[in-house]
Amino acid sequence: MSDQRSALIVDDEHDIRELLVLTLGRMGVRTDTAPNLAAAREMLGTVAYDLCLTDMRLPDGSGLELVSEISTRFPNTPVAVITAFGNVEAAVEALKAGAFDFVSKPVDINVLRGLVRQALELHTRRLAQPDEAGRLLGGSPAMVGLRETIAKVSRSQAPVHISGESGTGKELVARTIHAQGSRAGGPFIPVNCGAIPTELMESEFFGHKKGSFTGATSDKPGLFQAADGGTLFLDEVAELPLPMQVKLLRAIQEKSIRPVGASNEVTVDARILSATHKDLGALVNDGRFRHDLYYRINVIELHVPPLRSREGDLAILSNAILQRLAQAMQRPMPELGADALQALDTYHFPGNVRELENILERALALADGDRISAPDLRLPLVPNAQPGAVAAAYGSGTVPVSAPGAVDPRHVNPRDTASTALPSYIEEIERAAIQQALQENRYNKTKAAAALGITFRALRYKLKKLGID
Repeated sequence: MSDQRSALIVDDEHDIRELLVLTLGRMGVRTDTAPNLAAAREMLGTVAYDLCLTDMRLPDGSGLELVSEISTRFPNTPVAVITAFGNVEAAVEALKAGAFDFVSKPVDINVLRGLVRQALELHTRRLAQPDEAGRLLGGSPAMVGLRETIAKVSRSQAPVHISGESGTGKELVARTIHAQGSRAGGPFIPVNCGAIPTELMESEFFGHKKGSFTGATSDKPGLFQAADGGTLFLDEVAELPLPMQVKLLRAIQEKSIRPVGASNEVTVDARILSATHKDLGALVNDGRFRHDLYYRINVIELHVPPLRSREGDLAILSNAILQRLAQAMQRPMPELGADALQALDTYHFPGNVRELENILERALALADGDRISAPDLRLPLVPNAQPGAVAAAYGSGTVPVSAPGAVDPRHVNPRDTASTALPSYIEEIERAAIQQALQENRYNKTKAAAALGITFRALRYKLKKLGID
């Protein structure tokens, strides 16, 4: 039995079919060709292909029809489309329909070879590692649905926008998409768009040439080049200033970048994943985010549910986190008492899974013996708040003002929660003040920063440093 890979080429232009047959043949891929949809359907009914390449315009229909049919009937067969040059709308529609990727006419042979390699790698990887999304723990309907969607989008090269509240695990979702896809062997480059100074953004994303500006003492590759052959994850993409959004859009559409100070463009091959806890659609309507960039990065939208929507997942998550933390501390895993689990169940976690990790890490350090009880959790209260205001802060549903084992951060003595070291003592004072300001301002960070008398950037730094956000 032959291990040679096979591909179906569907195009009504004889010259295009010949070019594709020649190119794939030199890559060791056996090819069949079809001039129209009818012939393609007949061949798909008799032969199992590892890849399909189809033109968008065919004599008896659209290539989108074939994309949809293959995605439904043969989900393990990647299908790529050939589009007219500059027809971004058609390419996006194909990706939404389930296409693996697209290539524009006139066909660039190097781009085509890269696409074919990625598609064949995806097929091999699926057979070897069918379920890597098990890293996203939970048996709630929300998490089961999320893992199923990740499995589907991992089969594609389409840009994915991951939405969800802070702390829900958007980067873990991005890493899982990368790990399950054909680019798993390539780099995964995460970048926090809000952490790069505006004046350095172009250099950071696209690189620069030696002498292009003061301080450029050598050539430096940018993030796009670092992600070549892999995935570039744009976290907090809503923080990008408008001028940078224009340059980013062009880089994504053209699959090429121009380093600062360079005269020539450099081709890059990176899948784009993005995320933000903000409502990008609302930002587009307000003119703070470009509609064309939103359209390009939001081909597929993936929503990560908040922890309060994941009914039944809390115990599984808590045990997994405690096991990991105990291993890191080289100590036996403690038992999570029934009173502690009840306290966690009645708390609504505005900081989601990240906040749960911080709470359990602190409890592990404070607990006496091998059991964590409710007081060890030191859950914060939402003091002096009307039920409606609390619900608005935490989302829909009834939110309790207090929980078993909860502690009002205003009345916490830092000496009870910190070590005797001065830095730890000061950090706990800062933590209590920041948590209180966030609660009183319904987790609006701009207002909380103003209440604390510090800049928004300083607050963002402290949130990251203290592990609050």
